[in-house]
Amino acid sequence: MFQKVLISDDLGSINIGVTSVLESLSIPRIDKVQYCDDAYLKLKAAFNNQEPYDLFITDLSFEIDHRSQQFTSGDLLIEKLKLEHPNLKIIVFSVEDRLLKVRSLMKDYHLDGYVCKGRKGMMELREAIKSVSRNKQYASRQIRHALGDKTNLEIDEYDIQLVKHLSNGLTQDEISAIFKENNTSPNSLSSIEKHLNKLRIQFKANNAIHLIAIVKDLGLI
Repeated sequence: MFQKVLISDDLGSINIGVTSVLESLSIPRIDKVQYCDDAYLKLKAAFNNQEPYDLFITDLSFEIDHRSQQFTSGDLLIEKLKLEHPNLKIIVFSVEDRLLKVRSLMKDYHLDGYVCKGRKGMMELREAIKSVSRNKQYASRQIRHALGDKTNLEIDEYDIQLVKHLSNGLTQDEISAIFKENNTSPNSLSSIEKHLNKLRIQFKANNAIHLIAIVKDLGLI
């Protein structure tokens, strides 16, 4: 089990809750910060002093206040840490549950764990800490399928633009005209209809409105 853990969340109540979880696992050294910059400086100093943290638990969203910050979000901090300390174990504890966002963080930054805040968030965080301590990746149940190889999350830029125009209330005829004006191909009405049908099947959408709702929920537009 981990011996030294740093928690980073701008809400003191969350830091207290996470601390309770860590204490229940008999982790002897637990430190807390409320700013990403403070987390970075604390982690860097620990590495430089050859007393590194075993685990870093962080939120993604941090409220901006009067204090100027180099790292304004957990995403930016994680990116920096993974470059400088690729072996540092990191668990995200966040309300962010958009599948594309989660998949990007887990795949691009090789996160060790991703736990969604919620009613069972602290229970899942406890399981995540135990799993990561055994060198196993952990993800909350509701976002676990975003990490599979077979996923419907990847669509190209053409499809994204197509659904964006659709979500803005444009008809297929109007979208076709815009694509022709911008030299976007394919731009024929039949091609646009085929692409929309493909997307409806891909995302198991009942109609165009349902498709837009699904794509928005996934954070693709």
